[in-house]
This record gives sequence, structure tokens and C-alpha cells, in this order.
Amino acid sequence: MTILGTVTGMIPLAAESDSGFIPSLEKAINDAFDPIATAVTSVIFWELPLGDYSFPLIVLWLVVAAAVFTVYFRGVQFRSLGTAWALVRGRYSRSSDPGEVTHFQALSSAVSGTVGLGNIAGVAVAVTVGGPGATFWMILAGLLGMCTKFVECTLGVRYREVHEDGTVTGGPFRYMPVAFERFGPGVGKVAMGIFAVALILFGALGGNAFQSNQTYAQAVNVTGGEDSFLASSGASFGFGLVLALLVGVVILGGVTSIARVTSKLVPVMALIYVGACLLVIGINATEVPGAIGRIVEGAFAPEGITGGAIGVLIIGFQRAAFSNEAGVGSAPIVHSAVKTRHPVSEGFVALLEPFIDTVVICTMTALTIVIAAEGTNYDELVGGGLDSAGGVTLTSDSFNTFIPGFDNVLALAVALFAFSTLITWAYYTMRAWTSLVGKTTFNENVFKVMFCVFTVLGAVVDLGSVLSFADAMLFVCAIFNLLACYLLLPKVREEMRSFLDGIRSGEISEVPVEERATT
Repeated sequence: MTILGTVTGMIPLAAESDSGFIPSLEKAINDAFDPIATAVTSVIFWELPLGDYSFPLIVLWLVVAAAVFTVYFRGVQFRSLGTAWALVRGRYSRSSDPGEVTHFQALSSAVSGTVGLGNIAGVAVAVTVGGPGATFWMILAGLLGMCTKFVECTLGVRYREVHEDGTVTGGPFRYMPVAFERFGPGVGKVAMGIFAVALILFGALGGNAFQSNQTYAQAVNVTGGEDSFLASSGASFGFGLVLALLVGVVILGGVTSIARVTSKLVPVMALIYVGACLLVIGINATEVPGAIGRIVEGAFAPEGITGGAIGVLIIGFQRAAFSNEAGVGSAPIVHSAVKTRHPVSEGFVALLEPFIDTVVICTMTALTIVIAAEGTNYDELVGGGLDSAGGVTLTSDSFNTFIPGFDNVLALAVALFAFSTLITWAYYTMRAWTSLVGKTTFNENVFKVMFCVFTVLGAVVDLGSVLSFADAMLFVCAIFNLLACYLLLPKVREEMRSFLDGIRSGEISEVPVEERATT
């Protein structure tokens, strides 16, 4: 759910006048911040030239790590889907186990933070710019990313701290100091501090203000565009205030409240969106083999696509990396709150996250677009015929081909995706904040107020340069997080062997239904 993962399919912003306080404020902030954003993003997203194309090194960093982890653990994500499903159902965890949320609630909370516009609009851009073959590489990157989530979330639970009040602080804030302590006293704390600051900067802007901004923009679009009653600065402020109040009601209850909401919201989101995809695919079942054929063929012989086969591979990998956030260190924060006595159990649950986000939802979107475009204007769209701002439009039009009026359903999906992202990132950034300033009720309440203020500002002000900087900050997190994961791989393997040996020997047995942590 990064900004770069969604901005290429950005919904057009609400109409704004060229004069007035808000536009002047936006221009002043963007002009002042643009040099900083340009300098930072040029470093973080520096691209390695590859023939007619270029590969952002940060994407290579994420994909290589996923491949290394997959080899190191001998494809654990492919061998352990049954174990993961059993754990989600609570078969090996008790309600009395330390932690705050169940395996299912932790998974749904993490999924709510990654599933977003990148799965709707970003996929459309990937297919139109890279051709259907980009879908093949998205799926592969998603499958590899499952192992990255397995590693980082296992570490998040192993090194977590359960406080006296029962709340939990985990994730990179706890395993990063351990990983880097071998390089000298204080190195781990410095690395953790940089990670926390970068996460706060992204969370306040990308995980918060951007989602608020796009939710408001979509509401304007479906209620009449420039003629909408919402298309004014006063209405945008009111919209942001209402959204902030809704977010505040949820986040005041902490991770348990967030988990309760997302455990209900994520299945609804999935039913609405994936259900629509399955309806389109089912209606056109005879077209599915041809669509799959185009995806496979396009992955290896993409004639006419900029950069050839390598270009398509890069586009697919980039969309997957920006979609599921495997390796950036955000998901372990909420996964670490799980009720369990076996850290690797949450690693198995977490590997389902990229599968849901990238392999299932992104693939469903891509299939729908390829099927809808078959025999129409598809060939004109592939290879750059569609600009980035049209990504969500293409997805919406693809559905409307078979389901008239789907743009309204898509607006609902966007709103649900954005709201779930808002509340999940509130938790992520609050944990980063308390890791820096201390975990007290006062500090947490100060943060919650600030977060809600940024929610209101997001609906009112569009700060492009600031948002680009925020996206770069998320990948600063990935640099430090994956280094820590590399250093602690033996600890993850130790946890995995102990857990699986315990199940085989019967030392770890299934928990009776009435004692399971399932609610």
C-alpha cells in the first residue's frame, strides 16, 4: 500500500480553485519541500540501467531478500500452507496465551494495511504498461514475498515485550537492536531510531493523509465531480473531520479495537471486490484459458513492450513489492501482538498476507482487465497507451463492461480500503512513536490526536512533494529491516525447527475448541 504503489493509479483529486488560502498553502509547502523530496527520492529510488529499462535498486533489494529467504528455508511458504491455515483457525493457541489478538485478527489487521488502491489501480497500470505478462512476475514476486513476511513476523514475536498491562510492543523496534548489537553499543538503538522516525513520517502522511485525500476525492467523483456538494474547501474540511472522528473512535481502543474492526472489515472488503472479480471471470469462463495464455506468453515473449522481457519482469516485481510491503517492517508490528507462546506460529500465519494481497487480489484484478479488454481497445492500451492517472478508470471500466454501475461499488471498496489502512497505520506509527518517546498513556493520547489532525489535513490539502518524500521513508525502513532479518536468520530457523518438531512429537498438541484463541 505505498504511495508509489497507488499513486500510479491515483483517483483524480477534487476540483480546486487557483486562488485562495488552501491552494496558496499547498503551493508554498510543495515549493519549499520539493528540493528535499527530489534529493531523498533520487537516492532511495536510484535506478540501475538494464538495456532499454531500469530497475529501482530498492525493489531489487526487496526481491533478492525474498529469494534468499526462500532458498534458506527451502520454500517454507509452499510447504506450510496447511500449517498456516490450522494456526489461523486457532488450533495451536489458547485464549490465555500472552498477547492481545488472535492469529486471525493479527492477519486481518496486517492485510488491511496493505490491501488498497495498489491492488485496484496499480495492477491496471502494470498490465497496460507491461502487458499481461507483468501479472506473471507479480505473482512470482508475491510468492517469494511470503517468505519475507514469515521471517520478519517470526522475529517480531520472538523479541516482543509484553507489558504489565498486557499490551505488546514488538516488531523491528525490538529485534533491530538485537541484530545490530554485534557492531558495537548503541548501533542497534540508532538503527531502530532511524527506522521509527522514517515509519512515523510515512505513517502520518502516506498511511494517513494520502488515504484521507483519496477517500475524499473518490467521494467527490461519485457525487457529481466538480458540481458535487463536496467540491469545496469547507466540505473537504467537514469530510476530513468526520473521517478523523471515525478513525479516533477505533484507535482509542488500541490494537484490540483495531483488530475487532479489521477482522470484520477485511472479509467484507474481500467479499465485495473478489466476489465481483469472480462474477466477471465466471461469466466469461470460456475466456479464462486465453487470458492465462496471454499472461504466460507475455511474461517471456512480450513483443512491443518497452524493455522486452526484462522490462515486463521489472514492472511485475515493482508492482508486487509496492503492493504487499514484504520486508519493510510494518506488518511485524501488528503481528507481534498475537496470542501465542510459539513465535514462529505467527510467521506461518503472516506468510498468507502476500498470498492474499498479491497472488489472489492482484491476480483477480489482472484477469478481469485482460478478459474485459480482449478484442476491444486492449492493444492500444498496452505499452504506454494509458497514462498513470487512468489506472483506476481502466479497472472500473473493465468491471462496468460486465457489471453496469460498478463504479459505485468500486467507490465503496476504495473507502473501505482507505479506512482500514488508516486505522492499521495508526497502530504502526503509534508503536514507532512510543518506542522513541516512551510508552505512557499521555504520549499515546498525544499521538492519537496528532494522527487525527493529519487525517483532516489530508482531506483538505494535497502535498505531492511531501508524499513522495514519505514514500521514500517507507523504503528507508526496508533497508534497515532486511539487514536485521539477514543477521537473525539462524534464530528464525531455530524457532521453526523447535515448533515443527514439537508438533511431530506431540509435545505441541491441538488446543480443545473451547480453549482456542479464536475471537
